[in-house]
Amino acid sequence: MTGNRKSWSLWRNSGLLLRVHIDAARLAPRAWLQAAWWRLLGKKVRARARFAPLLSASRYAYQLWLLDEPPLPQGKGNACTVVALVSPGAGAEETMRSALAEGFIALHVQAEVSGACATQIDWSDDPWIMPLAAGDLLARGSGEVYRAFAASARKAGSRVVYADDDLIDSKGGRSNPHFKPRWNEELHRHFDFLTGACMVRLEAADLVGAGGEDWPSQLVARAVAAGQGDPVRIPHILHHRRSRPKPRRPLDVPVSRGDLPRVSVIVPTRNRLELLRTCIDGLEQTDYPDFEVIVVDNGSDDPAVLSYLARLDPSRYRVLRDSGPFNFSRLNNNAAQIATGELLCLLNNDIEMIGADWLAIMAWQALRKGVGAVGAMLLYPDGRLQHAGVVMNICGGAAHAHRLLWPGEAGYFHRHALPQFVSAVTAACLVVRRSSFEAVGGLDEQAFAVAFNDVDLCMRLNQRGWQSFYEPRAILVHHESISRGFDRDPVGAARLAGELAALQLRWRTNDLESEGDPYHHPHLSRYSERFAVQMPGDVR
Repeated sequence: MTGNRKSWSLWRNSGLLLRVHIDAARLAPRAWLQAAWWRLLGKKVRARARFAPLLSASRYAYQLWLLDEPPLPQGKGNACTVVALVSPGAGAEETMRSALAEGFIALHVQAEVSGACATQIDWSDDPWIMPLAAGDLLARGSGEVYRAFAASARKAGSRVVYADDDLIDSKGGRSNPHFKPRWNEELHRHFDFLTGACMVRLEAADLVGAGGEDWPSQLVARAVAAGQGDPVRIPHILHHRRSRPKPRRPLDVPVSRGDLPRVSVIVPTRNRLELLRTCIDGLEQTDYPDFEVIVVDNGSDDPAVLSYLARLDPSRYRVLRDSGPFNFSRLNNNAAQIATGELLCLLNNDIEMIGADWLAIMAWQALRKGVGAVGAMLLYPDGRLQHAGVVMNICGGAAHAHRLLWPGEAGYFHRHALPQFVSAVTAACLVVRRSSFEAVGGLDEQAFAVAFNDVDLCMRLNQRGWQSFYEPRAILVHHESISRGFDRDPVGAARLAGELAALQLRWRTNDLESEGDPYHHPHLSRYSERFAVQMPGDVR
């Protein structure tokens, strides 16, 4: 029987994998054929990187993942009381039974949780409270998992433990999983990914005044604010939900221009007058009270470029000459040494501005306590996303999050459209305090002359408590690598390989045993920057 079950499992997995590939080929035939060709040529990493977002777009992708869903972690937690507060509505009784099956106390909640419901809770047990929507279900075994994580949460001073979730229909079919990041306070401001899939530690007084349809989110917000430690993530699907909150469109950044400090904008360049002029024209239209521009000329020999540089207004523009071999890190470091601004803005010469407020928005965020490098939403000239933050451990290195999405698409829970903390941002357009930049030694000229220098800088800033930040309300166009070209010649390819090896050595980006990027997820593919669900073969 065991052999028969194994054969059936293999047949079922193979059949579903075939359906996923057929779906992907139908949705994007040219991209699928290219990925298949790379696989035939033995270019496994490149093929997986192309296949991952294609396969995850299939309606069968999550069903394939569920066939090999990782088991819930085992381990006994300390005895603790968990009280499930269930909202009124269709399916409430089913939700109550689900909570009881996990060893929780289950209580019906009407409009107010501070009344009769609160009096039914034995607060002397220091209970955890789990608000649940009517119709939602708990995964089997989730009670033990929550209890196990509760102990570590108490030690850390956290009052919130949260888990992943998916959607469930009336027939029990599961879809649309949400594999969540580690705690991301800024993301939570715009997208409540906690309420409905978490438990919180509260006191009786915390329930006072909580009412209306959004009483669960009120309780969660109070627990987050009261905690001395960050909310604790359980990276497993413990909740099956009928619906979930949607992200809120971020409001305009409340910039007070009178409080903005001087910025030193650093623009490395070499020839390509049409690019440089577009960039400088955009700076001239930028609405910012006080900034200087340091153009680092890396050996331009085009007379038109030299004439253009000579005509720049010396009251705002300085030209720093550096005719040595191209080393992006050195060019920016040298300019930073003569900068006079409190903030630095590293800016590629192939950046095109499409609005006047980008620098004010980025500077305002860079001035926040605990924020390090701030990156913008960068678009390709055709309007698709080129950069929405950087994800570590993708293809053994690092990659631009959500690349090639259209800004209006939903993507992965609209993450590309929401301000949030990230592991790194690109230096194509990056704003950072000059004091922080200097404190970590600037860009690494030796290990990262051209590639990954921005990622390495951000990671070192993160280590010092200055976390990288993605700001999608600052939007620019990036004509990526037009002025320098891509590293397709043997010398450039060898240098890129060396810089990738340095990144892997320093930041363990190729370590499959590590959890990976804290703002990504272990169950998302490490071969796709598009936050694609992990497919068979991804982890090998």
